[in-house]
Amino acid sequence: MTFTATVFIGTSLDGYIARPDNDIEWLTSRGEKAGDLGFHAFFDSVDAVIMGRNTYAKVLTFGEENWHYGDRHVGVLSTTLPEDADPRITVYRDTDGAIADLDKRGVKHVYPDGGRLIQSFIHAGRIDHFIIGVAPVLIGAGHRLFGELTQDIPLHLDSVANLGGGFAELRYTVEK
Repeated sequence: MTFTATVFIGTSLDGYIARPDNDIEWLTSRGEKAGDLGFHAFFDSVDAVIMGRNTYAKVLTFGEENWHYGDRHVGVLSTTLPEDADPRITVYRDTDGAIADLDKRGVKHVYPDGGRLIQSFIHAGRIDHFIIGVAPVLIGAGHRLFGELTQDIPLHLDSVANLGGGFAELRYTVEK
């Protein structure tokens, strides 16, 4: 295991990352009012981004001018996306293949992005840190950050911060 993986994500207070229809306006509108929330400093520490197919599709809707990944390695976990779909990305068919390739590439710090992808990295035991921005809203339904687990995952609370705009930031390290 050569890389560390840090989840940086926003949730509603009731633990959702998106509404049932994948809408995240409840998060982005509040986040815009609060400001950066530390994402840019975090992102500068990352040398690879791995996202799920749905997250990749969402990123593409932001437009070509909003592809902010630079020279970082970008992977997309998908069983349906053609391998040559986009020259900026590497398509992975499964989590194990993605992890093996990241290790082979000598990647140091991975940003897993997307609910199901994060869950697959959790199940593989490859998440090291969580940075969770909790938005000041209850949305009541949608896609949860954490799915069902087969065992407890013990965490160490590193810090809690008031980010402004009603946001709280929780930082945890996964106890291994």
